[in-house]
Amino acid sequence: MAVTVLSNTGLDAFLDGNPGRRDPSYLRAADAVLGLLALRGADRRSGLPEPTVELVRHLLVEDVPAFVYAAPGELADYPAVLVDLAARVREAGRLNGKRQARIVAAVEETVPDFERAMNDPGNLTWQRWYASLLRADGTDPRDPAAVREWLAAHQAVTPPDGLRRADLMNRSVLADMVLAELLTGAYVRDAEKPSPAGPLLTDADVSHGVGRLAGALVDRWTAAGLAEQLEGPHIRLAPGPDAFPHLVLADILVDEHLDYYGDSWTPVPPPPEEVHEPQREVEAAADLLAAAVEEMRSETGGPYDGEAAHLLYALYQRGSCPESVARRVAEFEAWEVDPALEDAPVVASVPAGETYVVPPADELSRLLGTPVTEEERAALAPSARAMAETVDRLAGTAMVFRVGDAFGLTPRGAGVVRYLLRVGRIAAPDAAETAAWDATTVVAAAEGWSAPAAARILAGWLRARDGSADAWARLFAALGTVNAGTIHAAGTRGLLAVLDTAGAPVDALRGALADPVIGAYAREMLLDRDEEADEGAVPLSAYAVAVLDQLARSPHRTTFDTAAAGWPGGAAALTKEMTAADPYRADRVLHRLGVARAQARTERRARRRGRRRAR
Repeated sequence: MAVTVLSNTGLDAFLDGNPGRRDPSYLRAADAVLGLLALRGADRRSGLPEPTVELVRHLLVEDVPAFVYAAPGELADYPAVLVDLAARVREAGRLNGKRQARIVAAVEETVPDFERAMNDPGNLTWQRWYASLLRADGTDPRDPAAVREWLAAHQAVTPPDGLRRADLMNRSVLADMVLAELLTGAYVRDAEKPSPAGPLLTDADVSHGVGRLAGALVDRWTAAGLAEQLEGPHIRLAPGPDAFPHLVLADILVDEHLDYYGDSWTPVPPPPEEVHEPQREVEAAADLLAAAVEEMRSETGGPYDGEAAHLLYALYQRGSCPESVARRVAEFEAWEVDPALEDAPVVASVPAGETYVVPPADELSRLLGTPVTEEERAALAPSARAMAETVDRLAGTAMVFRVGDAFGLTPRGAGVVRYLLRVGRIAAPDAAETAAWDATTVVAAAEGWSAPAAARILAGWLRARDGSADAWARLFAALGTVNAGTIHAAGTRGLLAVLDTAGAPVDALRGALADPVIGAYAREMLLDRDEEADEGAVPLSAYAVAVLDQLARSPHRTTFDTAAAGWPGGAAALTKEMTAADPYRADRVLHRLGVARAQARTERRARRRGRRRAR
């Protein structure tokens, strides 16, 4: 069947027209390129599937990286086939010179993306990966007996770091679905509108089943007999979805992340302590955690059992710092919690007893940032005990702990949650990855993290660069430019407060004086060290930012009036400068103070006076 499936693509005619192209790599590339173009609906009236700019790009970036394995030295054959094909189609009178030139240009422009896609581990399927391994061992991919022997000699294969078995499985399932759809679509298309070149698939072909046809094709494009072996006697080497029950929990955590951020590429912070275990052990732990969450979701248990997955995600998203049961319950029940304390760390110091006890009223007041009476504490107790029971059930997996009112992820639990997030294609870097980011990337990410997590990771970023003046300079520059002019600008420069700037080199601080956003802060840091700091070196906008941030922390009209009294041009000029520097924060702060309304009244009066004078 592998010889006859998809044989009507004009391959023989194409090769006859290229007698100098007979090496096995080029033959495999030609078979795959012509076959995939035909399956994508390329016009075959000339006897060959005719490439277009759109088909060329899709084939090189999407299809070949999904279904074909090619060694690094063979990658150039695929663009070469497309260029040769365009020339042959032109000879047949189906392309003019301009269209051929556009196709060739599209091929050349797409080559870098094609090479990246072919080398991206995220695009590997079981078949593409095993094809790479057996060829690396010197096995002939055209010999099904040799392929069988190689598979028989490998009872289990561990993917290298950065490549997860669940990712291979997911990509394989997706590739199988796409190829099955292409085959089905081609069969239906030929039935509804037959091509002059004849059908791609016969009724006899389709009678074998679309899945078997897809396997036969991928065998031709990876290694002979591989699909049949991985679906049969060696299925253990390529497990399907049933072997990964924890993917259900991964999907739930993806939904949690999307609820928080609205996209998958906004990263969550790495935990403070990382455990690196073999992949099979992490998978087993993920299965255990997923089973516990599913059991709690399916039972009629406590009121918070259905929130188990949410608690896991929320703990990881806050940087895996311990959380307070009482504070979390208060948030669930819509109590007023000081936003500045929502992510404040909790000290796990009180031994856990068999029965959960709500913290005393004074401690509860400290956790929530608002006074709590004994009556209110008593009212919160039943819900807090219910949540503690949910936490304790999760703690039974050894991936969550509770010590008194504090609960959190164990180092192993944090590693498992990160694995689940990454399997779900959520950006969940480890500490080494965040340390390798550039200043702009790490600042943009830290703006959305809890203060403890942001402080830890920014400190690690600086430490990875030996706290050099250059590193501090780049960080200061990012704090002033990332999210500038957006609603997140204030949060970004607020990261200054979590940095231990006592270690910032004087040269870096002096260099930041001219920054139009944080220049005034740099001057203040220098003055605190009794260092010289030229007042005139700081832009007026930076002083306006400092005043605006002070007003946000302490919204008193007298503070504004005092600043305005010494500002060049007075209140109107100060208001204008603050609004230009940070329109979002300025709008909120000035309206809260009534400054904007008063300013508007003053401007209206001035306009009226001007009109009267004009009359």
